[in-house]
Parts: sequence; C-alpha cells; structure tokens
Amino acid sequence: MQRQGSIGGSAAIRIRVTGGVLLVAHLAFVAWLTLRPLDVPWVTPPNLRPFAGVRADLALGGPVAARRIAEGLALLAPLGVLLPMAHGRLWAFPFASLVRTVAAGFLVSLGILLLQTGVPGRVPDVDSLLLNTVGVALAHLAVVPASRSWLRRRSERQERAAVRQEEAAQGRTPTFPRVGIAP
Repeated sequence: MQRQGSIGGSAAIRIRVTGGVLLVAHLAFVAWLTLRPLDVPWVTPPNLRPFAGVRADLALGGPVAARRIAEGLALLAPLGVLLPMAHGRLWAFPFASLVRTVAAGFLVSLGILLLQTGVPGRVPDVDSLLLNTVGVALAHLAVVPASRSWLRRRSERQERAAVRQEEAAQGRTPTFPRVGIAP
C-alpha cells in the first residue's frame, strides 16, 4: 500500500535517491557558478528595481538580450523538476506542488542573492531573483504534471498485472449452478 501518495517499492527509492543526488549536484554547480569571486576593475551598482535589468537587456536587442534572459531563466530551472523528484510523490495536488516548488526555488535564489552581497565582484540583481523563480515555475509546469501522470498510469498497469498474475496463480474461482427452491 502506498503511503501519502508516494511512489511504492524499489522504484520509489531509485527515483528519490537519483533526484536527491542530482539536486545536490546541481546546487553545488550553481553555488560554484554564482558565488565565485570575480576579478573585475570596477563593479556596477546593485539592481534593486524589478525588471530594470531586463529592460536594459532588451534595449541591447537581439541575441544578447535573449542570451541574458535565457541564462536567468535556466540557472535554477532544474529545481522545478528535481525538487518534486526528490520528494517522490505521485499523488499531489498540482497547484500545491507548483507553489511548494516555486517557493523553494525563490528561497534558493534569494539565498544566492544575499550571499552574493559578500562576494567580491558579484553584484546583487533583483531581476535574477525574478527570472530564476520564473524558470523554476516553467520547468515544473513543463515536466512534472506529465511525468506524474505517466508514472501513475504505469503504476496502475503494474498493479493490475500483479492482480491478474495472482488470480492466475490461484486458479479460477469455482461457480455453482443456481439451486432451485425445494417444494
């Protein structure tokens, strides 16, 4: 019997462990990428106005703007998939799962933003916080509902196959003809 909508059996353990390992590896990569000191001759002031950096990137136009915005969306996007994968629930309310995942992605991005204030050469940017959070939400919406649905169908097929196999092992249930009422 599944507990709290979790994936059952050894498949659950494999999925959770894989999700946890990939989550730790991704967070270590993000920490290395975003918290390394940079040797720069000058530092721009921090961007504390929402979407000011995005507007400036769009003013540059073309591939430069697309690359910078895509980098902001993609940095923490894997969290949108890895967090639910590490949690391992098949039966979860989609909206609640989205809210939990986006909140966790927001908090990770906020932690990075706060830690960058003490790293030489790194400048806090509120736009990166917003883009990272949107990237987590988009990745979650693109992958998690479909994969949970596929895993639920697969689990139900396996349960039906196990029941059929058990019934075949037990043999057919005998049936008795209807007995009429005696006079």
